[in-house]
Amino acid sequence: MTHQNNSRNVKESHLNFTGWRQSNLVKWLLMALFVILFYFNLAPHIIPETYNITEGSVSDKDIKAPIQIRDEKATREAEEAAANEIEDSYSIVALRNDSLVESIFLRIEQLNADDQVSKEDKIDIYRSEIPNRYDQHIQTFVKSSSATTTYNALLLEEMSNVAKDQRYTIPEETFYKLPQLTQEQLTEMRMVAKEIVRKLTSDPIRNAETVRTQVAEMVNSSTISNRTAREIVQEIARFSIMPNKFFDKTMTDEAREVARNNTAPIIYKENEVIVQKNQVITPDLYALLSEANVLQGTNHNWSRVGVVLLSFILSAFLYVYLSQSSGVGLKRARYNNTQLLMLLLIFLINCGVIQITSLIQSETANIAGYFAPAALGIMLITLLIDEHLAMASTFIFSIVGSVILNTSTSMLLDFKFGVYIIVISLAAIYSIKHASQRSAILKAGIMVSLFGSFTVLTMLLMSEQLERMPMLYSLGLAFGGGLVTSILVVGLMPFFEISFGILSALKLVELSSPNHPLLRKLLTETPGTYHHSVMVGNLAEAAAESIGANGLLCRVGSFYHDLGKTKRPSYFIENQTNMSNPHDTIDPMLSKSIIVAHAKDGAEMLKAYNIPKQLRDIAEQHHGTTSLKFFYYKALKEAEEQGIEPDFKEEDFRYPGPKAQSKEAAVVGIADCVEAAVRSLRNPTIAQVEDMIHKIIKNRVDDNQYNECDLTMKELDKIAQSLKESLMGIFHSRIEYPDDVKLKANEKE
Repeated sequence: MTHQNNSRNVKESHLNFTGWRQSNLVKWLLMALFVILFYFNLAPHIIPETYNITEGSVSDKDIKAPIQIRDEKATREAEEAAANEIEDSYSIVALRNDSLVESIFLRIEQLNADDQVSKEDKIDIYRSEIPNRYDQHIQTFVKSSSATTTYNALLLEEMSNVAKDQRYTIPEETFYKLPQLTQEQLTEMRMVAKEIVRKLTSDPIRNAETVRTQVAEMVNSSTISNRTAREIVQEIARFSIMPNKFFDKTMTDEAREVARNNTAPIIYKENEVIVQKNQVITPDLYALLSEANVLQGTNHNWSRVGVVLLSFILSAFLYVYLSQSSGVGLKRARYNNTQLLMLLLIFLINCGVIQITSLIQSETANIAGYFAPAALGIMLITLLIDEHLAMASTFIFSIVGSVILNTSTSMLLDFKFGVYIIVISLAAIYSIKHASQRSAILKAGIMVSLFGSFTVLTMLLMSEQLERMPMLYSLGLAFGGGLVTSILVVGLMPFFEISFGILSALKLVELSSPNHPLLRKLLTETPGTYHHSVMVGNLAEAAAESIGANGLLCRVGSFYHDLGKTKRPSYFIENQTNMSNPHDTIDPMLSKSIIVAHAKDGAEMLKAYNIPKQLRDIAEQHHGTTSLKFFYYKALKEAEEQGIEPDFKEEDFRYPGPKAQSKEAAVVGIADCVEAAVRSLRNPTIAQVEDMIHKIIKNRVDDNQYNECDLTMKELDKIAQSLKESLMGIFHSRIEYPDDVKLKANEKE
């Protein structure tokens, strides 16, 4: 009963300690932390930053434009300034002033020739008709031009108003002189007047009064000799001259509109400073910031929802991969919560170093993103967990990295950084997945540098960015990023190995070195046990790999599994060379105690040397709770010979356990038992070896030794087949084939 209680207590303690690793609650909590991790890494680069500022306050930092923003007020002011610089446009209107002269002289000739009209009436007619002919001439021109749309309406209106404003007033005495003119005089006067008006109105005229000052001189130089005729010609010519160059509002407005349209808008580019530190927030600036949606309280809820959904998508992709990789979900998957927690920490570190790199980026210097050690997390996942998980994580890091390193807010992610991260991550995986020494990490870093540089060069060539210095800077940053990645991996590996008790391939290779103090102790003090351990390692590694377990862990675990025998080496048969067996002279119960103690003693010695727990578990669990039947039957025989009733049970001659909790511990236990059993055969045959392997495995299955690990019957068959093949190779010269056995039998006959 005591043994059963101790075994139960050990089992319950073990389950309490390891229960969280398979807990669904812990699993979902860790997945929720993944969502939070993705959200807080993506949100600052997708959701615009807002500022708590008010009108009249002083900004305590530079405020940059989250996107390209057009300053409407400043743009309108610039457009108006450009329009105001456009001078008024004037158009020439051909009023045909000489026709006005013609009509006036025709009327004078007609009226002077009419003897029925008195002189006084003629004077009155001239006084009323001649001024009216000016207005009639303008009205007739406006009407005809409107009908033919030769000039726009506003121009004709402006012309009419200006012409009327500048109309010349003929002196009163001129009307009294008109009836005195003869037909000959009028003919000569008409020709001179028309010529003078035609010449003076051939040039642009804005102010008719200025031009009218030239009339007297031109009349005086004409052929008219009569003084009265010259005076009348001067007055009629002055009267007929009107401006012909007028302000064209339509043309001016069109020119100014063109100037407005051609004015470049006032735009703040992405990441351009809108408000400088210590600058006062004016109403115009406040309105601009409000338009840019950077004021605190601005609704960006849809952006937040989008980031949350993206975070869920990335986390769901990770969860589905972890579940599908084992086919049974995370609860029983080979990726337990310990590895999920470690994966979360790796994601946190990798996103952190990418975030730090993004701080030195700018819109004009975004090539700094190539320096990001984005393959850091991928290398750690490959070394500490699994290369296939690293492959899946590559695509997540490419999305997250292309968002974080994106310097343009006009697009969600930067394609070139996504491609860059994928390439260097894949290069890291294939360079380091078979690493057996820490120097391999540096070699992998160089491969990351080379592939990263090649990828950057490819993208620069495709985008035709061939400027020499930017290209050299980009290649140099990519190459340096790979080297920094390897340095960080070397520095972080011990942290993860110690904190999580991780046995990476690199650590296992280091522990398998014969120069390790414990293995040297095993070799020098118990050479037989050392040889046995090496043989078990060969068998266990091949058997583990046949079922997809960790073969290297089984090999190294086999090296240390019998370390406890160094405390009492002579009590174990492989070390009893040229000496008697001490068990022949001591009580079977004492023999049992000495034998079973080596599992616990080995685990304690390994713990004292800070050997990782997985190896300690193999040393402690490789015998499980199997029975030492030899000493049990020996004790029964002695009790029978002494004629006493046995005061012990079969359970008292069992190892204290615990039973194997992992496939690796179970495989090492089987290999240990098989190697010892086969070594005990003098001339084993293949049939004997095969029968012995199956018998050992069957006895342990019947004894429920594998109830606490995930071994299946199919896997046990694979283990048996692998052990048989390995033993045939190891003991090839000793194992007799069926034909050889028959041959020897015939010889004896």
